[in-house]
Amino acid sequence: MTALWDRDTLVAATGGRATGEWTGVGGVSIDTRTLREGDLFVALKDVRDGHDFVGAALKAGAGAALVSRIPHDSGEAPPLLHVGDPLFALESLGIAARARAKGVTVIAVTGSAGKTSVKDALAAILAPQRPTHSSVKSYNNHWGVPLTLARMPQETGFGIFEIGMNHSGEIAPLTRMVRPHIAIITNVLPVHLGNFDSEADIAAAKAEIMEGVVTGGHVILNRDNRWFDLLATKAQALGLSVVTFGENENASIRLLKLSQQSESASVEADILGERVLFRLNSVGRHQAINALAVLGAAKLAGADLARCALALGQWKPGDGRGARRRIRLDPIDPGSAFELIDESYNANPASVVAALETLSLARPALTATGRPGRRIAVIGDMLELGAEAERMHGDIAATPHMENIDAVFACGPLSRTLYDALPKARRGAWAVDSTALAPLVRDEMRAGDVVMVKGSLGSAMAVIVTALDALGQGRKKR
Repeated sequence: MTALWDRDTLVAATGGRATGEWTGVGGVSIDTRTLREGDLFVALKDVRDGHDFVGAALKAGAGAALVSRIPHDSGEAPPLLHVGDPLFALESLGIAARARAKGVTVIAVTGSAGKTSVKDALAAILAPQRPTHSSVKSYNNHWGVPLTLARMPQETGFGIFEIGMNHSGEIAPLTRMVRPHIAIITNVLPVHLGNFDSEADIAAAKAEIMEGVVTGGHVILNRDNRWFDLLATKAQALGLSVVTFGENENASIRLLKLSQQSESASVEADILGERVLFRLNSVGRHQAINALAVLGAAKLAGADLARCALALGQWKPGDGRGARRRIRLDPIDPGSAFELIDESYNANPASVVAALETLSLARPALTATGRPGRRIAVIGDMLELGAEAERMHGDIAATPHMENIDAVFACGPLSRTLYDALPKARRGAWAVDSTALAPLVRDEMRAGDVVMVKGSLGSAMAVIVTALDALGQGRKKR
């Protein structure tokens, strides 16, 4: 095990007191389910008190535990780092990790939609060029950002961090920890509108990411977004270099041509004065626009743009964010498969429309009998939209992409508005929640179909994805 931290450095970084017999720790963890041998286990007090799991962490091989009290089941003379507040200590450790990584170029990403995919794509295309460290999953909140920082090795060349928020004032302290050289705001959309007075307030909250950008740094803004002027004004007031992306003719990272197939796209773009042709393993105009921000940030970070563009063509979206897979209803018959587009992680009006565009471009397969498959949309409630939530759901029914959708299945009280606004011929079924809808969708699947699942995280659309995946494992239940 290569030591990420030693005892003396941890003590200095956190101001804590070490007891017990120590060895170097190779990682940092807050969850015993994913803890690796040698990790420092941080006993955060969040939904549950991490001190209740210190004993299990040490038995599982944790190198030490960071605690504010001695747990009763920690054993004889356990290796402990005593602090007043574990979260504050984790933040301090993250700040120390950022300070010691002298050669790192840091890119931070926020936005109402697409930030995780942009972060993941950046990590994928930069890793072949220099040691790269990035956020796991969507670790973008008050504990996820300092945890990601604390895990960053000293020799990191590129650091990619996702920063999210539900309320104003959340991004500012996180970006000051990260201190990015480059900040990306993918877009500003009416997401979490229930927590804000207006969409302009959401834009102002996203703009907080600029407050941590280092002197002489860059902010990459969506030139097509309605809040561009507000964001650019703040960036200029902070003395940052403003770089823009989009289809707008004034964008410095500009989409020139987009050719879309059923599962991939060819993109021609001007990346800061350099014309590039590249391929994407995904479809939808939003994917191409986000790819511009990815390549622009990579070029600003000093990476080889040609190599990055080539690597981007190999990258695929992750589970819940557009991942596609074929599922056989009969394990030995390849002609029995349907295709699943997994967009289940989260949703807002713009991302649902984008997902419907992706589905409308899909090409259902012909079955052995020559019958074409269908395009099926499964949509759950979009949450935190405030007073306009029902109207926003109803508006989805009128998107032009719906013309290419054969059937819509929906769940949740808000999605009932969407479902009722559809022509009767396009209504599949509605249910009160994803658990009730899952068997209805599962039993509808036929060979050749393409099904897309989309909804807010709180709508638990992953339940439906799991039910569809089970069809390919011979576990169909009634």
